[in-house]
Amino acid sequence: MTPIAPHISAFLRERPASDQTRAAHAYAFQLLFAFASPRLGTAPSDLRLEQLDAPLVLAFLEHIQRERHNGPRTRNARLAAIRSFMRFVEYQVPSALDGIRRVLAIPVQRADSHLVRHLSADETRALLDAPSPLTRAGIRDRTMLYLCLTGGLRVSELVGVRNSEVRFDGRYVEVRVRGKGRRERALLLWKQVGDAIRAWLAVRGDAACPEVFVSAAGKAMARSGFEYVLRKHVLAAAATCPSLAGRRVSPHVLRHTCALNTLRATGDLRKVALWLGHANQRTTEIYLQADPTEKIQALESVVPPRLRPGRFAPRDRLIASLTKSTTQRPPP
Repeated sequence: MTPIAPHISAFLRERPASDQTRAAHAYAFQLLFAFASPRLGTAPSDLRLEQLDAPLVLAFLEHIQRERHNGPRTRNARLAAIRSFMRFVEYQVPSALDGIRRVLAIPVQRADSHLVRHLSADETRALLDAPSPLTRAGIRDRTMLYLCLTGGLRVSELVGVRNSEVRFDGRYVEVRVRGKGRRERALLLWKQVGDAIRAWLAVRGDAACPEVFVSAAGKAMARSGFEYVLRKHVLAAAATCPSLAGRRVSPHVLRHTCALNTLRATGDLRKVALWLGHANQRTTEIYLQADPTEKIQALESVVPPRLRPGRFAPRDRLIASLTKSTTQRPPP
């Protein structure tokens, strides 16, 4: 029996991946071990690789959907973490290949495809007007929201921007973004965005951390911190924009809003993919389904076949009854 703890540690430490991917994988195994430990009657640190078989993994996936109310996408993400570990460990423990192949054979669950959620122009304006420009926290919050809506940054990219990665170039500001999969991209943004960043840097203070956006304690802004800031201002913006009332606006909704605005302005899906830092343009195609301008162009460019003209006129009930009486009247 092979102890699983050393292999989990090596997987999280040695496998080339971003910090966000490592954190997601670590959380998936935290949930898995919390489920498996009481089920097997073994402490998490004493679990064996052979115990992590296909029936246990399937039971875990069913558990997170039934008890934690996770959807198919979350279920597939947890399965992807387990599969990634199995592919890593199959080279380390050849004796467990049969069990590993059974786990790798577990299929993903089909998920419904929904239109991407985004903000309208009025909702965007209300959200940007929610933070107060007269307080330090308000200036910081407004800058973060503005940068997300104009640059399409993921929340991890936003909170990870460092002072050395912001460069003011005449009328524009250049922000170097460290994106998903260790891919970097440079965003050249408008003067208004640069002015907002300058306003925040003027009141930021001498925080020890290199990140641009810091908390009230002077530490780097966390993902959860920005999510709290966004929820607070969405709630405040709902007072002037009723369509935001009761609506869940995640940080990714801001990214979707930027993507759709870029698509409508350029009409070029390739430019949207470059702006968002997508490695595969197929990922960007989801915005075609939500953009009405693409459908309007399709309507204007296609001539539908014509129908034969005609109008249906229902018969008057009185005339119909008289006609029926006439046809049924006996001959004299």
